[in-house]
Amino acid sequence: MMEHEKVLVLDFGGQYNQLIARRVRDINVYCEVWSYKTPLEKIRAGGFKGIIFTGGPNSVYLKGSPVCDPEILELGIPVLGICYGAQLIAFLKAGVIAKADRREYGKTLTRIGGDGGNPHVGGIFDGIPGDEIVTWMSHTDYVEVVPEGFRITAVTDTCPSAAFEDNVKRLYAVQFHPEVSHTDFGTQMLRNFVYGICGCKGDWVMSSFVRESVEALREKIGGRKVLCALSGGVDSSVCAAMIHRAVGKQLTCIFVDHGLLRKDEGDQVEKIFADDFDLDIIRVNSSERFLARLAGVCDPETKRKIIGEEFIRVFEEEARKIGKVDFLVQGTIYPDVIESGLGDSAVIKSHHNVGGLPDHVDFEEIIEPLRNLFKDEVRRAGIELGMPEDLVWRQPFPGPGLGIRIMGDVTSEKLDLLREADAIFRDEIAAAGLHKVYNQYFAVLTGVRSVGVMGDERTYDYTVALRSVTTTDFMTADFARIPYDLLEKISSRIVNEVRNVNRVVYDITTKPPATIEWE
Repeated sequence: MMEHEKVLVLDFGGQYNQLIARRVRDINVYCEVWSYKTPLEKIRAGGFKGIIFTGGPNSVYLKGSPVCDPEILELGIPVLGICYGAQLIAFLKAGVIAKADRREYGKTLTRIGGDGGNPHVGGIFDGIPGDEIVTWMSHTDYVEVVPEGFRITAVTDTCPSAAFEDNVKRLYAVQFHPEVSHTDFGTQMLRNFVYGICGCKGDWVMSSFVRESVEALREKIGGRKVLCALSGGVDSSVCAAMIHRAVGKQLTCIFVDHGLLRKDEGDQVEKIFADDFDLDIIRVNSSERFLARLAGVCDPETKRKIIGEEFIRVFEEEARKIGKVDFLVQGTIYPDVIESGLGDSAVIKSHHNVGGLPDHVDFEEIIEPLRNLFKDEVRRAGIELGMPEDLVWRQPFPGPGLGIRIMGDVTSEKLDLLREADAIFRDEIAAAGLHKVYNQYFAVLTGVRSVGVMGDERTYDYTVALRSVTTTDFMTADFARIPYDLLEKISSRIVNEVRNVNRVVYDITTKPPATIEWE
C-alpha cells in the first residue's frame, strides 16, 4: 500500500483522544494513535510529519502519571499538546504546573494573544478572526509559569496560559480541546497545525484508501482461500464487499445466525448477499448453541467473551467442512479497538472482534481491513465500493447482537420480546422520516420489572428503554430530541402490542459519560 503522509496522536489516556485522530482525517491527513509508552526509536522511524499529545485524566506532576520520552520534543517534529498534553510539554520543559483555584469546564471565553496582546499571533491561531473565541475547557491543573523560550498566545479569566508556543522549536500547546465541536474554529486550528506548521498536503481520501486496500489484499491473499465473518451489519458488509472486490470467488462468507439478531434480519442478510451480491454465503443457524452457552450469564463482559469465542468455534467447524482456509476476515473498526483498550486508555467494553477472541484460532492469519476506520469512514468506503445506500446506511448493530441489549440473562422469550419492541421503535422512526436524522436508535430490555395496571388488573412486567443518538464519529454522541408525540406513539404501541412490557423509558444520556450501548 502507498505510504501516506501521517500525523501521530500520542495517547495519554483521555476519552476524546480518538476524536483528535478523526478530526485530522477529516482534513485529509492520515492519523495513527499510539500509546505514550511507545519507544522513541519507533516514533523516530515512523516518518510522522507531526505529533499531537492528547488529554488525559491525570496530574502531570504526580508520581505514576503518564510521561513520554522527553526526547520526543527534540526530534525536530512539530508537536501540539492538548489539555494534559499541553501541561506535559510545559512539565518536560521545566515549566510550573499547579492546581487551579477554580476548575474550568465547558464553554469558556478565550482571548487570543493574551491580555492586551496582539490578536494576530499566527501559528495555531493563524487566520482566525477577532481576538475572542469560545473554547471547550476541561481541566483542574494549569500551567502557572510557561517554560523559557515559550510565549503565551491565549488566556481566559481564570487561566493565564490557555495557549502557549515555542515557534522556533515548533512546539505548541493549548489548554482547551480544539477537537470538539464546541470550540470555535477548532478545525481551523488543527488545519493550521497539520498544514501550516507540519507541511502536510492532504493525501488521505477514501477513494485512494479503497483502491490501495483492495490492491494490498489481492497481493497478500494471492490464490489462497478466505473466510469472512459476516454478521450482516454495516462493518462486516463493507468488509465482505472489499474482500470480494479483491479476490472474488476465493471468498466464502459464513453468516452465523446466533439467534441474537433483530426481527427478520437473518432472512434479509441471506437474501442481500446471496442474491444481490452473488457472494458464496453459508448460513449457520446456531441459536440453540449460543443460548445454551449464555444460559444464566448476566455479566456483560462475560456475555461478550462467550459470544466472541463461540463465533470463532463455529467458523473453525465450518472451515473444516469446506477444506483448507488460510485467512479469516473480520469487520473490526477503530472504535472497537479503542473501546477495548488502546494503549493506556481505559477499557470501556471489549468487542467481540477484539477482546473476545480465544487464544487459539485455526487459521493462518486474521485480516481486518477496516481496523483503522471510524464508522462514517466505513460508510464512505462502502459507497466507494458501489454498495447500495440503503445497505450502507443500515442501523449499526453490535456483533454480540441482542445479547448485549438484554440486561441480565438471555432467554428465547426475552429475545422475542425485545425483537418486537425494537421493530416497533425502528418502524415508527422510519415512518416519521427521521431514519437518517438520528444516527443510531434501538430498544433495550432492562433488568427492571415494575408494577403497572392493564385492564384494571395489576401487572408486574418488564421495562423497555429506548436509545437514540446523534453523532458523526460514534466516539461522542448526544441523545436525539425525539418529538414527544412520536415517543408517546412508540410507547403506546410497545405496551399494547408486546406482551409482558408495561413501561417504556427514554435514555437522555450523552456519550460520554455513557456509552451508546447499555452493555
